Amino acid sequence: MRIASFNINGIKARLPALLDWLSESKPDVVLLQEIKSIDENFPREPIEDLGYHVETHGQKSFNGVAILSRLPIEDVTRGLPGDPDDEQARWIEATVIGDEGAVRVCGLYLPNGNPVPGPKFDYKLAWMDRLFDRAQALFDAEEPALMAGDYNIIPAPDDAARPKDWWGDALYRPESLAAWRRVVNIGFTEAFRARDAAPMNYTFWDYQAGAWNKNDGIRIDHFLLTPAAADRLVDCQIDRHVRGREKPSDHVPIWVELAL
Repeated sequence: MRIASFNINGIKARLPALLDWLSESKPDVVLLQEIKSIDENFPREPIEDLGYHVETHGQKSFNGVAILSRLPIEDVTRGLPGDPDDEQARWIEATVIGDEGAVRVCGLYLPNGNPVPGPKFDYKLAWMDRLFDRAQALFDAEEPALMAGDYNIIPAPDDAARPKDWWGDALYRPESLAAWRRVVNIGFTEAFRARDAAPMNYTFWDYQAGAWNKNDGIRIDHFLLTPAAADRLVDCQIDRHVRGREKPSDHVPIWVELAL
């Protein structure tokens, strides 16, 4: 089972690029972030024509997450538990049924948190506290599960071309990294680093200042796997080439292959 995560940076602007990639890569499941669309306006039909079932948790002009699946899915839930007043569309999860087992997939778009200090950074840390609680529940269930998406976290210096320039940003500062490590240290496997320890592997390049051509990127899109999912990990790769295409997102897809 191939499960991908892709911050699409606006489904309307990026639909042709998404359809091209789906037709080429044929992932079984895709977790999308930043669809920037309400549910009613999401362009379902061309995606469904490729064989995908579509579930969305949208928001006008901002945020928004979705699950696309060629496999049967059930028990779809929307919104990260822990704050009933949170109206930002940043979390969706479902159970995907594979040929040899099921996996709970959680798609997330973690808050950016800038500027620091300020209410946006406070919201990011509070959201990560709620993420920890959900992660603990997934871990305690002792079943295959994963949390994937745009975490807006640079885990280590090797995950940025210019780590010193990022230090102090909400993506790369002590409070953010401590919250990230608290989740990982529950017992999750960070899939990409479990397969590839090399530096200069990025998932995001800014549109400004020729970042793509200079490979001035950061790795902020991640898969975290429970032990039962990690035991089934076959591979994890970044589809870097997608960034060089026409009208790309500033992110590229990252995917895992699980023996399910």
